Amino acid sequence: MMPLIGVSASLEGTAVQAQRANIHAIEASGGVPIVIPYMEHARTVETLAENLAGLLLTGGGDIDPFLFGEEPRQQLGSITPERDWLEAILIKHFLKAKKPILGICRGAQILNVVAGGGMYQDIYEQHPGELLQHSQQAPRDHLTHSIEVKPGTLLHEITGNTRSRVNSFHHQAVNRLAPGFISSAVSADGIIEAFESEERPFVVGVQWHPEDLFAGQADARRLFAAFVEQSKKGP
Repeated sequence: MMPLIGVSASLEGTAVQAQRANIHAIEASGGVPIVIPYMEHARTVETLAENLAGLLLTGGGDIDPFLFGEEPRQQLGSITPERDWLEAILIKHFLKAKKPILGICRGAQILNVVAGGGMYQDIYEQHPGELLQHSQQAPRDHLTHSIEVKPGTLLHEITGNTRSRVNSFHHQAVNRLAPGFISSAVSADGIIEAFESEERPFVVGVQWHPEDLFAGQADARRLFAAFVEQSKKGP
């Protein structure tokens, strides 16, 4: 049976929006993508979560720094507290149930924050040392910088590589991993590019956008395939 995969969406005014690349990647990997709308009541969100086999946390705007115990810095961008609230409920449910989660860019960041980690509000202001360009000006499917994948991690098992190239569209990043999470990939400047749970079968966060690389990169297809396959198996 094809697993139902919840796909988080952006809230733009009164609209709920999901990128087609995320929908395509899930469907092409054997899952049924279910775009998650905004809901006003926690019980409604939890009921939907109970009926989903996997959760894809997608990219988007910045995260409210209140969630990780900080005041807003000057470089903080646009936030959507309603989205933060909704995704926090979903994440807590999936972590407790040990069901698969794949977090992409903002999705990885909110996953780490809800699980108890911290993050840079702006890497260019806060990260020590010289940084790579993490907000690329090239097309979304362009591989802009390298990452080192750590041997022995789930990400290494999925891709079979210790080195890869990724796209990059972010100014925030994880700086303190939540308890039970480990770094599985880093860029040359030390930014955490991927992490995973040591305690659950498939909880993975990646800072890049594999959905935009799906057509042209085997690593991206392997990542989505592994996520959907684990969603079929269950916790």
